[in-house]
Amino acid sequence: MIANKVADSGLLEKRIGGSGPIVSDLEWDVKTYFTLNGAMHDAAVAAWGAKREYDYSRPITMIRHQGSLGQSSDPLGPSYHPDGLALEDGLVEVITAESIAPGGRHRNVLLNANKNAAFFPFVSEGDLIGKIAIMSWNHEPDDPTTQLSGVDWVLAENWVPFQKDNFVTPAFAAYVSGHSTFSRAGAEVLTLLTGDEYFPGGLGEQTFLANDFLEFELGPEGTVTLQWATYYDAADEAGISRLWGGIHVAPDDFNGRIMGSAVGIDAFEFAAQKFGLVPVPEPSTVVLAALGGLALLTVAWRKRAWR
Repeated sequence: MIANKVADSGLLEKRIGGSGPIVSDLEWDVKTYFTLNGAMHDAAVAAWGAKREYDYSRPITMIRHQGSLGQSSDPLGPSYHPDGLALEDGLVEVITAESIAPGGRHRNVLLNANKNAAFFPFVSEGDLIGKIAIMSWNHEPDDPTTQLSGVDWVLAENWVPFQKDNFVTPAFAAYVSGHSTFSRAGAEVLTLLTGDEYFPGGLGEQTFLANDFLEFELGPEGTVTLQWATYYDAADEAGISRLWGGIHVAPDDFNGRIMGSAVGIDAFEFAAQKFGLVPVPEPSTVVLAALGGLALLTVAWRKRAWR
């Protein structure tokens, strides 16, 4: 989408690599899609290779598991476990008999936990004493087109990211973030393709109308315009959004950006050779000698095999 918006901008001079003659719309589109799609393919191979290698868990697994263990901040306090969640006032707290009682601070934990018996197991007031409560998004509402869930106290063991009920979290490993890898690779390609890291005119933006964008609940409450100076700014925001949504943790994002950067630069360099912008590297004498030696060994082996 960003590549198309950049191409449609009247402020962009379509010079491959930012220099040389202005090319036709067709040539620009073909070379953009060739380079960008190649980078996206390579980014997928790299990111999913890491996912398969590390098989790293997502926040929903971490939070639910650690929350079920207890809290790790106060060894002398209730529900202590060294691998539990760290306590933070107003964010992560231990439920007490007083706080879960009617009118108590954590009363909504009980109400929220029993809101959807088909989604969460039913609990009683006594079941929640000593459990961990988290101030977080309160699940997808019954009608996301007209209702807003907002944030509230929820049971840590029932925590969900900002996603739909029928797609709670991606069903594959977290590390590294695909969003971060794809976005950074794309940012590198657009920077090298246009010869400038900045959006045409120095600013890119996208407006989202009030109550006409979010899919998981009604929102945003007001019209929002996102602005980016560079392609890297937009790419970074894509990665950060997955942290805010509760789908990734920071290492997934940062290392995905690093991986995406390397992939994007390599993809453009490969494409630039195909476009004739840079000469194809000649094989070094060492490589040629090694290949020649390998060929001679192969011939010698075949002669011995036939004797």
